[in-house]
Amino acid sequence: MQSNSGKRALPTIIISALIGAGLVITLFLLGKRFITAPLQRAQPRQITPRGDLAPQELATIRLFEQAAPSVVYITTLAVERDLFTMNAFEVPQGAGSGFIWDEQGYIVTNFHVLKDAQVARITLSDQSTYNAELVGVEPDKDIAVLKISAPDIKLSAILLGSSKNLRVGQDVFAIGNPFGFDHTLTTGVISGLGREIKSAVTDRPIQGVIQTDAAINPGNSGGPLLDSAGHLIGMNTAIVSASGSYAGLGFAVPVDTVNRIVPQLIKFGSVKKLVLGVQLLESRYLRPEGIPGAIVANVLPGSPADKAGILPLQRDATGAIQLGDIITSIDDTPVEDGDDLFRVLDDKQPGDKIKLMLINNGEERAVTIKLGVLRR
Repeated sequence: MQSNSGKRALPTIIISALIGAGLVITLFLLGKRFITAPLQRAQPRQITPRGDLAPQELATIRLFEQAAPSVVYITTLAVERDLFTMNAFEVPQGAGSGFIWDEQGYIVTNFHVLKDAQVARITLSDQSTYNAELVGVEPDKDIAVLKISAPDIKLSAILLGSSKNLRVGQDVFAIGNPFGFDHTLTTGVISGLGREIKSAVTDRPIQGVIQTDAAINPGNSGGPLLDSAGHLIGMNTAIVSASGSYAGLGFAVPVDTVNRIVPQLIKFGSVKKLVLGVQLLESRYLRPEGIPGAIVANVLPGSPADKAGILPLQRDATGAIQLGDIITSIDDTPVEDGDDLFRVLDDKQPGDKIKLMLINNGEERAVTIKLGVLRR
């Protein structure tokens, strides 16, 4: 005997199937409508003419097109030897930027771009590449000069400006190769002047540095910072960033410093160093309490300091350190430490006379010294 529940099950199944089929057909028709309707109207929209570029945009474009051929991409390599085959091979070390100084093929960049590298290659704006010869370096200012043998027609010297009369707020432009992207332009303003940073190589102070908010990233080092006339006003050197990338604080060595040092590197291979003849003690712990100054650790025999009678520290019979002279001022400018001393000496020339105030065991005295020049 068939139960009533079995009789009711069949109509229920048939009704559910009909509803399901109707739903599928409905979705199919709706889907077809949504798929085919856009295809019927998928035509490119008419472009709205934008008109001429703004004068400021045109000026920036002209600046970039004028300056870019003077900016180079620097790749550094080290030569290593395979321990098993003893074959030598080149290993990439890093990359940076630089700029063409003149039509003789001299290239200016940061020294830290080349540090520890054995080979440097220069890529010009037309993508031609040349091996570079190291001409000279000034680590204290993080400046280096390279030379390439390229046809004159490919060497577009950068236009030189001055950093003497710069003003906070004026527009600046940086061209370089951040992260290997060649000839990248970033813009900003001078956000500070007269800054001081330390050389990435020697930790010596670099004065008069230009601060900018133009984006500067790894790979921009050694590239030019330009004013709105496309003239070189600085060489991008350092950034302040917790992550190592752009954080709004970039620094450039002023062009007046670059223009003073580069000709010496080209001519002599090094900078003529002023000779005072003292070696300073870095430790602050030996300085008598309440007495600032640069502690003289050693005096070079025959140097201007030696001739002036400046006294170094010594050790007594027991081996205890006995302080000698402490330099407290130079030409009436107070000296807190060695950085202050070098800061004043940077503006001096061989043959200049300077006045030093010294303190030794509580007694002050003044000496006048004629600066010499280091012979290489």
